[in-house]
Amino acid sequence: MNELNFTQAATSFATGVVIVNVRDDLDDVAMTATSFLSLSRNPPMVSVTLDEGTHLREVLERQDEWTVSILQNSQRATASRCGVSGRPSARLLLDGEPHHRGKHTGALILDNGLAGLECRTVQRVVTGDHLLLIAEVLEVDYVHPERTPLVRFRRRYRALS
Repeated sequence: MNELNFTQAATSFATGVVIVNVRDDLDDVAMTATSFLSLSRNPPMVSVTLDEGTHLREVLERQDEWTVSILQNSQRATASRCGVSGRPSARLLLDGEPHHRGKHTGALILDNGLAGLECRTVQRVVTGDHLLLIAEVLEVDYVHPERTPLVRFRRRYRALS
């Protein structure tokens, strides 16, 4: 199969943008992801995939609890900062972006997104060069349905019009 054709096909699917955050023993680790998915309403479950070689994947291979902040359109800069390899501490990446710690996970949650979730991994599946995390939702921290989501389409952040 032609890898370029697959990449073009995969990036033709518009996705939402989230920040996944975990509180590690040493520091907070955050990463932008577009592979977040709601799996089940009852019980509430979600999934996210993480590329091999990322620090977040390394931490989430041993940590079960993490958060997801679903981003709104005005958070493009935050998504970009957290999407670059070799990033510093999540606390530095999120400096200037209002946030708090989740009551169950202790991980950072952005205050101004569309929603904030606290999650606990229940299953890990290696899928090619990615790790699929399947998680139960421990808490919906907040929801702001009136806000416009940040989406990624053809390798660019876009606004819904």
